[in-house]
Amino acid sequence: MTATTGLHLTPQIDVRRANERFTTEIGWLDSKHSFSFGHHYDAANTHHGLLLVNNDDVVRPGFGFDTHPHRDMEIVTWVLQGSLVHQDSEGHNGVIYPGLAQRMSAGTGILHSEKNDSWRLQGDVHDEPVHFVQMWVLPDEAGITPGYEQLEIDAELLGGGLVPVASGMAEHDGAAAIRIKNRYAALYAARLQPGQSVELPEAPFLHLFVPRGEVALEGAGALGTGDAVRFTATGGQKVTATGPAEILVWEMHATAA
Repeated sequence: MTATTGLHLTPQIDVRRANERFTTEIGWLDSKHSFSFGHHYDAANTHHGLLLVNNDDVVRPGFGFDTHPHRDMEIVTWVLQGSLVHQDSEGHNGVIYPGLAQRMSAGTGILHSEKNDSWRLQGDVHDEPVHFVQMWVLPDEAGITPGYEQLEIDAELLGGGLVPVASGMAEHDGAAAIRIKNRYAALYAARLQPGQSVELPEAPFLHLFVPRGEVALEGAGALGTGDAVRFTATGGQKVTATGPAEILVWEMHATAA
């Protein structure tokens, strides 16, 4: 990881359309990858800033990701529809649903599973797919103790502005955000009604993702579901909803390379 102090960055706004993403479809899973992931590899598309993974996943009921390992990664999961059951080797388990932020710190090593089978823990069997975005950022220190945190922030989202969801930045200490182990990164979310606007932060690296709905980005035009924008050495643009929409924004002051 490289902090941005001393880096000479050229301002850039790089729009990535939904249909340009890598795709994995295996019956129970429809996954779209913004960056190289699994067997999909492009040396020119491995990360932006500290963000290494931005997977847009839909999982059929009764299916999901069996127990698998992670190490030295901060993993944030944001559910848009349905519910996702998390279980890990540190004894954490729970159901993630829209408006509940979740972070897992892999640290020295952790095993976990994620499945669309919440009826095992609560309620009746359902036939609703779960739609979620999973994002991985590098920690600023390797070898930390594995950890888990989740926090209900649905009420904060009702205001329509950018809400800190997960952050390691000092200015968000005590805010309605789960903590991640990187002092150079923060994730925001906003639920917007038609005509509502938010202003993007300014940072060396920003990543804007539209998991659902349609918005207009000042200076770049219309963005639809699945579109993303990678900003370098810029920010402050307005994002305005042209229909009901949800956006996810990473502010990053360091890069993975």
